[in-house]
Amino acid sequence: MSRQVSIIAVTSLALEASIARGPRISVLCSQTFELGAALRVAIARGVSGIISFGIAGGLAPNLVAGDWVVASGVRNNTDVIATDHLWSQRLLERLPDAVHAQVVGVKILRLSPLEKFCLYNETGAAAVDMESDIAATIAGESHIPFAACRVIIDAAHRTLPPAATVGLRSNGTPDVLATFLSVWQNPSQLPDLLRTAFDAHIAQRALRLGRKQLGEGLGFPYCISSDLERPTLGLATEVAR
Repeated sequence: MSRQVSIIAVTSLALEASIARGPRISVLCSQTFELGAALRVAIARGVSGIISFGIAGGLAPNLVAGDWVVASGVRNNTDVIATDHLWSQRLLERLPDAVHAQVVGVKILRLSPLEKFCLYNETGAAAVDMESDIAATIAGESHIPFAACRVIIDAAHRTLPPAATVGLRSNGTPDVLATFLSVWQNPSQLPDLLRTAFDAHIAQRALRLGRKQLGEGLGFPYCISSDLERPTLGLATEVAR
């Protein structure tokens, strides 16, 4: 009997996970401090490929909310981890307006335009997130094909307010109370928060449309086991329904 294998879509938000989920896709929704361990457990069960999927912050000045970035490589400190060439090309074919460029991983969000400019000037990466470098590193260690495609939510010139960063629970769902308290303590961030909410709506729409274009298997170009009909991770970090 052949071993069950699948594509793992790595996300950090429950919304991203719900969009990514589909036949042959196991969704791993986890915060960065838990992601590495959870991903290794999933790999031990059998994995054909790993893809980082969801939203990202914009660094390149020409990118705006709703633009897709297909990673040519993922920066991890001073190293660049190459993505799978064939898989990336398949993603670019199905997302014809996507930018093919590097993505950089960070441990702390870049909130201000100045911080984003400095990171762009330092790395040249088009987008930034907190999961792709972890997933790329572990995929490389395990010799598993890796790809990353992300939608820009906050452009380089946008300020990401504190309320947008505190309003997230560990399972990736919104924490409305934490957001409200942050705004109550610092009302001056409300205009930036409203702009972020508008950009988030644009990014969500682009993410849903792009997911349909990617189709079953999220564009994975290699053969995978035919006996997997639905996601099976069984991990505590799998997205909450």
